[in-house]
Amino acid sequence: MSLVDIANPERLCHKEQRLFQNLRDLERVIVAFSGGTDSAYLAWAAVRVLGANALAMTADSASLPESHKRDAEAFVQRFGIAHEYVRTNEFDNPDYVRNDPNRCFHCKDELFTVLDKVAGERGYQHIIYGVNLDDLGDYRPGQNAARQHQVAAPLA
Repeated sequence: MSLVDIANPERLCHKEQRLFQNLRDLERVIVAFSGGTDSAYLAWAAVRVLGANALAMTADSASLPESHKRDAEAFVQRFGIAHEYVRTNEFDNPDYVRNDPNRCFHCKDELFTVLDKVAGERGYQHIIYGVNLDDLGDYRPGQNAARQHQVAAPLA
């Protein structure tokens, strides 16, 4: 969100309505929910628009601190968001453990591989995540994993 948006509530409302329409078009989604601000807003919006056809899923692995789990659980409970944890095993991948600049790719690739399987088993047409327009100019290898798995970024 830009300063222009904050200063112009009408513009911000228009952007939110466009997001809601984009979510309606997706019909049934799994939200890759990290518990961060962007994925939290996306999960809230998806549930507001799609109701029971939106499910937030959080990767549960050794890389997720318990404090982050508590924060995520408090958020979904407060806003009535269906939420589940899904086990990921990025530490089994030597490319992830190497901790080089592409670590985020391997983490997201693992997450999206697991979410692809869940989506297929449960009839979800789309997986979405909270990358936004400001993130697109940064070096974020996880975006490559999202593209490879055809994960949508409605906030972008």
